[in-house]
Amino acid sequence: MMKGISKIVFALFFVFTGFMSFAQEVVEHYEPARRDSLRVGSGQKDLLPFIEKGYTLMLPESKVIRGVLIFLEDSVYDEKNRSARQLYEDANEKSFAVLSVSSEIPLDFYFSERSMLSTSTLIQTVFERYQLPNEHVFFLGASLTGHRAMRFVKFMKENSSSYQLSLRGLVICNFTLDFSRKWYQHKRDIRINRIDLREPRFINFMLESHLGGTPETKPEAYHDFSSYSYFDERNRNISMYKEYAILAYIEPAIKYKLSHQLRTLYENNSTDIVGFLAELELAGNVNTELIVIQSDELSSRSKSAQSTWDEINKDQLMSWIEGQLEN
Repeated sequence: MMKGISKIVFALFFVFTGFMSFAQEVVEHYEPARRDSLRVGSGQKDLLPFIEKGYTLMLPESKVIRGVLIFLEDSVYDEKNRSARQLYEDANEKSFAVLSVSSEIPLDFYFSERSMLSTSTLIQTVFERYQLPNEHVFFLGASLTGHRAMRFVKFMKENSSSYQLSLRGLVICNFTLDFSRKWYQHKRDIRINRIDLREPRFINFMLESHLGGTPETKPEAYHDFSSYSYFDERNRNISMYKEYAILAYIEPAIKYKLSHQLRTLYENNSTDIVGFLAELELAGNVNTELIVIQSDELSSRSKSAQSTWDEINKDQLMSWIEGQLEN
């Protein structure tokens, strides 16, 4: 009996000391969600409830904070800061704060300027309340988290009255930049009917509703909404990002997508990101880096934007961010 108790105490000692060595402060503030819902499809039950608006902030042990990493993560559907939490330990060691901010809109595409203004106000509140340095700021994220970052950068550039961050760079991971291509991808998904069609129907409904039509009827609206578009000869939004350091991760998983989803090279977010980096270089940005994650095509792990983020070497990511402070 005593031997068993000793083992438990011994184990608890290591758990406790491990926790103490990782003693950054994490604070949360979220408002109760509105009792209402948003239409996200044409069906009677195609509704999503509003979510909690607010933030989670990880403050490092160091009294001198070198920079801030920002994730525009959904407070519910992104599993509440799942991506940001993966960086807490490495960011703490490098004396970076990590901030996650959520609007009240479920699966928010930042169609509305109201969402981005709300996000800007929350970020300003956090920076002032916790005296975060407005320098060496980076946006990071996969899936909608990354898309929101791109939209928010554009919003800041076009709205001088909003809170302006001293942004150094972006870490983008395997998400859609070209929503004309995305619409056609989902149109094909629906036509061939080989995968779960909830996401294709949802995204195309949202695009058509908020952009006033399809890429065929409203191409300018889709070009303006897309950070990069192969179909936009002017690529009007590239200039928004040409001054920032860009680290991009992709996981093409071509065999996996072919065998599991019957998707082609055109139904792949990697296509967007590679095109985006090419246009950035043409615009004069030479501070970009592309990392291709070579996944095991036969593994059972789903090849999604979130799973790509999970596979990233976070030590290398933080080393890249540190390197930007020296440039």
